[in-house]
Amino acid sequence: MVIALLTAAGTGTRMGQDIPKQFMHVDNKPIIIHTMQAFQNHPSIDAIVVVTLSSWIDVLKAYAAQFNISKLRWVIPGGSTNQESIFNGLNAIRSELKNDDVIMIHDGNRCMVSSEIISNSLATFKQYGSAVAAIPCVEAVFQSEDNGCSSTVTVPRERLFRTQTPHTYELGKLLWAHSEAKKRGITSTAATCVLMQQLGERIYFSKGSEENLKITTVDDMMIFKALLHTKKDSWIK
Repeated sequence: MVIALLTAAGTGTRMGQDIPKQFMHVDNKPIIIHTMQAFQNHPSIDAIVVVTLSSWIDVLKAYAAQFNISKLRWVIPGGSTNQESIFNGLNAIRSELKNDDVIMIHDGNRCMVSSEIISNSLATFKQYGSAVAAIPCVEAVFQSEDNGCSSTVTVPRERLFRTQTPHTYELGKLLWAHSEAKKRGITSTAATCVLMQQLGERIYFSKGSEENLKITTVDDMMIFKALLHTKKDSWIK
């Protein structure tokens, strides 16, 4: 089986709104539903698990019913960190799955994940045993030692890649990683790929996209709304 595990347990403090960003509406639809529909509509995804705020679980289930998200199988309370939330989701579903089932971890507020990105993640996983969506860095990058006030050091951008989600691994591998993290005192890693790197694992990149943005701020929300209503010109390859 291929399971999409969506993380949606953040409180959205950087957005500065009255409700968590994943439940804010864009085009009369919650952000988390936009994301869930991408996985609902992909033929390779068998089921969806969402890790979210415990006080919003019933709301999420109601939205899923309203928008016909038939692949939603589990809704799990999140933890205090992203790492803890992912482990909560894995731990809740492990008894119903096999270790070689495939888990595709994705940020619930990355609504513009395309079918191509999902398919390429699965293809990369099939080839290498794991996949992390990433895009090359195209800007000039500087390293600062004084909180961004100045710099004398550049980092070659050809060597830099910005990771996104999805991150695709076997369930058994993810459970191993979280078990090792507990043994080694590794807590609150920013993403699964960071945890894997800290455990000495090689990261294999799959296709990402600038459109696959993570909605964190009001500016991100405005970009997402613009992308929803933009179509590529026919002459663009």
